[in-house]
Amino acid sequence: MSPAIPLLLAIGLGLAGWLVARARAWTFKRAAPDGRIAALPSYHAWYAALWIVVPLILWFLIWNGISGQLVLNYVLASPEAQSLPEFGLRRDSILIEARNIAEGNAGLGMNDEAAALAEPFREAMQRYSLIGLVVGLLIGGAGAAWAFLRLKPDFAARTKVERLVLAGLLIASLVAILTTFGILVTLVYETILFFGKVSPADFLFGIQWNPDPMSTGAVEGDRYGAIPLFWGTLFIGAIIAMIVAIPLGMMSAIYLTQYAPARVRSWVKPALEILAGVPTVVYGYFAALTIAPAIRDIALALGASNPSSESALAAGLVMGVMIIPFVSSMADDSIAAVPQAMRDGSLAMGATTNETIRRVLVPAALPGIVGGVMLAISRAIGETMIVVMAASTAANLSANPLESMTTVTVQIVALLTGEGSFDHPATLAAFALGFVLFMVTLALNFIALRVVKRFREAYE
Repeated sequence: MSPAIPLLLAIGLGLAGWLVARARAWTFKRAAPDGRIAALPSYHAWYAALWIVVPLILWFLIWNGISGQLVLNYVLASPEAQSLPEFGLRRDSILIEARNIAEGNAGLGMNDEAAALAEPFREAMQRYSLIGLVVGLLIGGAGAAWAFLRLKPDFAARTKVERLVLAGLLIASLVAILTTFGILVTLVYETILFFGKVSPADFLFGIQWNPDPMSTGAVEGDRYGAIPLFWGTLFIGAIIAMIVAIPLGMMSAIYLTQYAPARVRSWVKPALEILAGVPTVVYGYFAALTIAPAIRDIALALGASNPSSESALAAGLVMGVMIIPFVSSMADDSIAAVPQAMRDGSLAMGATTNETIRRVLVPAALPGIVGGVMLAISRAIGETMIVVMAASTAANLSANPLESMTTVTVQIVALLTGEGSFDHPATLAAFALGFVLFMVTLALNFIALRVVKRFREAYE
């Protein structure tokens, strides 16, 4: 059954219920001696519509989750399925092909067994789609009956609707919390499995990163030392990129808020924020094809011996340009939000514009500036594409920015897209790296909150 059918059915029934309930509420209003009822007719209409639409959508979501297994059980119980292999990849491929044929997404198929199973699949899908629609209509009718029986002149429909909307908003607000909790549980579970095979000391303090996803022998813990990855992430994302992003972002914010004419600001600020919308793959191409060769040529001209065409410096410079809008926008908004009285008072005391910016505006706007910097650091250490294209995937522990390096996120992608089994230590290492990155990002957020709280209290 197409997902559009349940959605259109729910919208159609909800609209019908809305119109009927509204018409009934108007009859209440006309019949009342003073023409007043406990709630407006629109609230009666929304109360009925919600009692129809919400249970219908919930039912179709639940039915969509269980109907697939019911269809499969029906097909497996048919006589045509008796010749299927009991287990294995061939059995799964036959069933998938038969389902695709039944849904019209494939031709006759390559397997005779799949063509034979197409008709049972078609029958099962039609049967359970019909069952789902019938039960959905019954649920919608039950919801409509419940709502219409409660509609009366003294019924507080507005309060009920607002409570339902409040419950929906509460559920929406919990989505982010539950998603974060689910991510954390997954990372912790897989990390525990990884540390059951590799010592945490070898992982956190080892200096050699060379996992072998195809190995089947004993696990060599000394091949999973993540220090080079942590250093590469810190060196590229939190040092080189920040050296570029923080000064340029701060200076652009100060210029736009304090010195630029209104016409210049109206053009420059949107143009600067466009940098945040450029796809990272574009930055990666720019870094790999333009910046990295230019850095290599400059290094050769300065006498460097055998500089790499893929360097941490190239990735860090381009990444710094990419995150300038994160620093600039937050600093711009924070400086602009400083009360005008503080600026005028400083100037009235004889301070120059430069002194006012350094001693009044920037300290007062420090919470927002710190928040922008922390956001930029979090964005930088999570970047993957630029590092892959400009700094390579080599895990090197070096302070030379002209050498190739890699980061945690690059290795996570490389490990999870390899050919190793899911329970292999090389694959589980990706979750351990993700857990460490998650904790680092969380620590940065806590630091930002502490700094913001401290300086905000000082200026309130």
